[in-house]
Amino acid sequence: MQPMTDPSAEFLPFHALNEFMRHDYRLTVVKAVLTALPGLPDRFRKPIDSLTKQVVRVPGFRNSLQAPTPLKVAPMAAAFEKSPELVAAILAAWAETHPDLQTKVYDLLKARNWDVLPPEADRTRLPGFLTHWPEGEDFETLNKAFAEMYPGHGMSSDDVSLMVVWLAGRLPYHTDDETEHEHDHDQS
Repeated sequence: MQPMTDPSAEFLPFHALNEFMRHDYRLTVVKAVLTALPGLPDRFRKPIDSLTKQVVRVPGFRNSLQAPTPLKVAPMAAAFEKSPELVAAILAAWAETHPDLQTKVYDLLKARNWDVLPPEADRTRLPGFLTHWPEGEDFETLNKAFAEMYPGHGMSSDDVSLMVVWLAGRLPYHTDDETEHEHDHDQS
């Protein structure tokens, strides 16, 4: 698995996440963040406010920041599909609102020997998501391992999967076993 510090690492922009995310779940995440936003520290709130002004258009409002939360959810979710910066800001705030899940998923990934930045690292500064997952790892396997490690946790598989993607900084476009087979083929 490529470490985050590998200069030859392939990154996908943050909004590539949308290929893995159901529309209803995207709306749920955006609504949760917008609802929690007033109580979050400035380092999470300010980037979202700034991006809301820049990329979110709420009908009837010149300044989208002034729109009530229920009216902002759908336009924010639409902007989330196109803006890598907005995805990063929303996910950073979302993770901040789930500290227990963040700790548990981090511990799960470390126990499974993933190369993961500490939970407090500012992932919004990364160029996007790495594209490789370790051999044998997928959302189903990780959710099962999470349930075994934390029985009765009460978190949805969507929440666990999203936290895995965010903390690991990786989307499952490739697994390490695919890469090894590609290299074997390249050498023949």
